[in-house]
Amino acid sequence: MAAPVPAGWDCHVHVFDASAPAAGAHYRPVARPLAEIEALAAANGCGHLVLVQPSVYGTDNALLLSALRQSPGRHRGVVVLAGDEDAAQLDATHAAGVRGVRFNLVSPVGSAREDAKRLLMQLAPLLRERGWHVQWYVAAGELPLLAQLQAECGLVFVLDHLAGLTPSSADDRAWTALAQLAQAGAWIKLSGWYRLQAERPYGALHPLIRRAATLFGEHMVWGSDWPHTSFAPNALPAYDTLLWPVIRVLGEDAAARVRAAGCRLYD
Repeated sequence: MAAPVPAGWDCHVHVFDASAPAAGAHYRPVARPLAEIEALAAANGCGHLVLVQPSVYGTDNALLLSALRQSPGRHRGVVVLAGDEDAAQLDATHAAGVRGVRFNLVSPVGSAREDAKRLLMQLAPLLRERGWHVQWYVAAGELPLLAQLQAECGLVFVLDHLAGLTPSSADDRAWTALAQLAQAGAWIKLSGWYRLQAERPYGALHPLIRRAATLFGEHMVWGSDWPHTSFAPNALPAYDTLLWPVIRVLGEDAAARVRAAGCRLYD
């Protein structure tokens, strides 16, 4: 008999193959199949993954959807949409396990600010019908915009990579907006430490994690951000070290709840 699937959730991973990246992509990914991250995550207590569409594939979600269909019902996905998808296409992606749409205002091949606002409002009724959320990868300076957009569209927002907070960018405006987002039901993803002007063991981020936790409470999930495209393939950080900041700031019990919380947001 197959071994039971561990209960934990890694809520931010990517899969890659040899597919050509989108025009203007700032890197060409190394092939990283689903089975590789499944084995690594399961060995660390995470049997469920959230596959996030990488910016380098643009709105071509074929690889992500194919990966989700390899393990039906086990994982979830967050896609990037062009805005011309019809209801049948969205229903098919939902059946595969997709539960959110992503906007990336950081990547060179991500969304422009005004384009993201326009597309969000266009998609909002379709997302609402399917119970999808909106995932954002932004710099902390964009948080006031997100607070405004969440209030206007009434959808659940999920904030990638500690909401873009860094030791030098977390000003009062960002924290005010973050509090508004949290009060309106947003979630924050504890992930992407090395994207936030911090080095292992990421102690500079501990005060930010602690303060964010007071705002978001049980609306926090964790992600490894595997396979860490900011690093050379032979220099990846050890998987377990990416949970260290959560454990050290919140404690073992709270960290376990964070890893389990994916079942509420995505399942």
